[in-house]
Amino acid sequence: MRTVLVVDDDPMVLEVTASMLEDLGCEVVTAGSGSEALDRLARDRRIEIVITDVNMPGLSGYELAEKAKRLRDGLQVILLSGRETDSHGLPLIRKPFLQGDLTRVMQQTTGLC
Repeated sequence: MRTVLVVDDDPMVLEVTASMLEDLGCEVVTAGSGSEALDRLARDRRIEIVITDVNMPGLSGYELAEKAKRLRDGLQVILLSGRETDSHGLPLIRKPFLQGDLTRVMQQTTGLC
């Protein structure tokens, strides 16, 4: 079982995304901000994948992805956004999304849990 860190400042999106990942068999850790996510990454070595919203106050998903990849070699990052179209070279899932969209992107990029 792989551990995924989900980051979103919207509690409803965070909860729904975490639930979808649990249905896929993932162990899920959540964070409501970029700085909280970096703290969790530093403390939990099991995290292999980060799925983060792009538009968040403070640390954006782009900045989080950059810092997280520097912090942990081999970390895989998937972005979520309802507005952004520039994925900065990372997999991007458009909001709103269905479980099938999440499953497909994970199969194509990080692999499933």
